[in-house]
Amino acid sequence: MTQIDILILSNGPGEVTTWVRPVVKALRQKFGIDPEQARISVVLSPCPNASGKEADIARSYIEVDRVQSAEYFFSFLLWGKTQDNWDWRENGVVVFLGGDQFFPVVIGKKLNYRTVVYAEWDARWHNLIDRFGVMNAEVVTKVAPKYAHKFTVVGDLMVATPELPLENSSVNQELSELIGILPGSKPSKLAQGVPLTVAIAEYVHAKRPQTKFVLPVAPTLDLETLVSFADPEKNAIARYFGFKGGSLVGSESQGTKGDAGKLTPNSSLLTVKGLSVELHTEYPAYDVLSQCCICLTTVGANTAELGSLGVPMIVLLPTQQLDAMRSWDGLPGLLANLPIFGSGFAKLINWMVLSRRGLLAWPNIWAQEMIVPELVGKLQPQEVAEMVLDYLENPEKLEAIRAKLRSVRGEPGAAQKIAEIVWEVRSLE
Repeated sequence: MTQIDILILSNGPGEVTTWVRPVVKALRQKFGIDPEQARISVVLSPCPNASGKEADIARSYIEVDRVQSAEYFFSFLLWGKTQDNWDWRENGVVVFLGGDQFFPVVIGKKLNYRTVVYAEWDARWHNLIDRFGVMNAEVVTKVAPKYAHKFTVVGDLMVATPELPLENSSVNQELSELIGILPGSKPSKLAQGVPLTVAIAEYVHAKRPQTKFVLPVAPTLDLETLVSFADPEKNAIARYFGFKGGSLVGSESQGTKGDAGKLTPNSSLLTVKGLSVELHTEYPAYDVLSQCCICLTTVGANTAELGSLGVPMIVLLPTQQLDAMRSWDGLPGLLANLPIFGSGFAKLINWMVLSRRGLLAWPNIWAQEMIVPELVGKLQPQEVAEMVLDYLENPEKLEAIRAKLRSVRGEPGAAQKIAEIVWEVRSLE
């Protein structure tokens, strides 16, 4: 095989964790593990939702050989040179997995590489991009017939993410009272999500002491930052939910700090009321999530992952502080994060989004119906907790949700299909 460079363009935390990760694995399966033959590079572009840790996450993927962080992107876009002056092979493919679809057009021309774009809802620059892998056939219906040959329906990359066999997603009977908490990864979500979900957990645990709770920590977060949102002195929004606070503690056997000065992964969030929420830092957390009987989650890619695993969920979008939610994609996200005027834009955008109600979670979007409940408004922990308790006391309701999730989650394999497209375009004359 001729030596080849595969350049992946991506941007935000969701794209890096749920798109880039499965695709680089699939590329290695297709092209082999020898970087002398196929070298995989990741270049990140700026994103309003970025945590600043996207480059470190990409570097942690053993399939990736080189990573450039977003701060150096525009000099690369304009001049074609990376910060470390990377060399580029004669043959290569640019793979778009997040950002602006015009970026692969420019970079592909500069490097004289073929271009492949993964598109969820809209595909652009049909005449300038070599191939498109799209989420569904509806994207293709918007394309002029003369470009239709460039398009392949690959499916949803977020559906393809879980690595556990889907048949193994049934609830472990010994852990039938395990509840997952997914408050988000961005400050705008964590400020409300952490105190709300943990307060719900306190109420449920008081009624059913046998329940256990686990919080998979997003790879873009460190434990100290996460738990700071459980401290009312650092997070004033916690008072809206009557949450008294919590602190970070280590496990009895591994609760010391290591060489890097960080607490070991076996840590927990201990609340003032005595509830211990286990914090899991391994990523992805499909093993533990697949054992949960139900999860409390915010909107986002995590709803797709839970749906793919067949795990029931309650989707929470609290509006106690309407301008706190500023993590929307694209122009809305940029407007909501403007200095001085951002708060006003955030309130307006969130009011517009919330007024439409419904179909905010990915499983509901896939099915075009309300499979999992979406709770929007000034949510109170006790009200949501009563819903959780009702599900726990009526497990047949949870089983009905699981059955529907299994029926709409789609076929896995999007990453493998994208890798196949890259393989095909590598040899085009």
